[in-house]
Amino acid sequence: MKLRPRQRQTFSGFTKAEVQKMEHLLHDSSKHSLDMDFFKKLAKLFNRSSNRAGKPILKWTEIQNWFQTRRENHLYEETSLKGAKETHAIPGLKGQDLSNLEFEVRSSTDGAWYDVDTFLSHRFLDSGEIEVQVRYIGFGPEHDEWVNVKKDVRQRSVALDLSECHKVKVGDQVVCFQERQDQARYYDAHVIDIQRRLHDIRGCRCLFLIRYDHDSTQESVRLRRLCCRPNVPVLLENS
Repeated sequence: MKLRPRQRQTFSGFTKAEVQKMEHLLHDSSKHSLDMDFFKKLAKLFNRSSNRAGKPILKWTEIQNWFQTRRENHLYEETSLKGAKETHAIPGLKGQDLSNLEFEVRSSTDGAWYDVDTFLSHRFLDSGEIEVQVRYIGFGPEHDEWVNVKKDVRQRSVALDLSECHKVKVGDQVVCFQERQDQARYYDAHVIDIQRRLHDIRGCRCLFLIRYDHDSTQESVRLRRLCCRPNVPVLLENS
């Protein structure tokens, strides 16, 4: 699976003409394959335009995030009520008010975290553990999968505003948006060092050195790529 759609700090540096073009392409998305090549070609087109003269170069992932955020918002409006009702029926979430909660799931295919659209079904294993079948926001039925409730389902991570860097401390567990040439995914990580810097008109300029939990690689990132864990997570039980 590719980039997980998520409510995160939205890039706001598009020109009016670029937004109008993307709105048109989104409306006619059935005529296009919204894959990595599509976003790279669109980024190249925008960066060559005279309207972008003197402005920062666009990344294809920023355009991809715009499309997926817009699609996610549309899907949320259509399915939020349905998703909330079906979430209440999931075992392991006993006695808790879930009406205002959102969940994320760690996929068995790549170990990355994806946002839950709907809990489709559940089953009990011989070991007594519970698995749920989930559908991810922005993905079709071909990506549905069964996951372990206790190990791989949790309350959704929270995107940080650019003024909230003081909330991040060394040692904190975070979810980091890992950008690679051919993929962009969210993985668990820990903060191992912070370089505090003065903010400017763009917001937070601090650098956060993080270590990814899944492969122990390290990377210095800006705040916009980090999400924090909720202060009071929902307790998931096997019973």
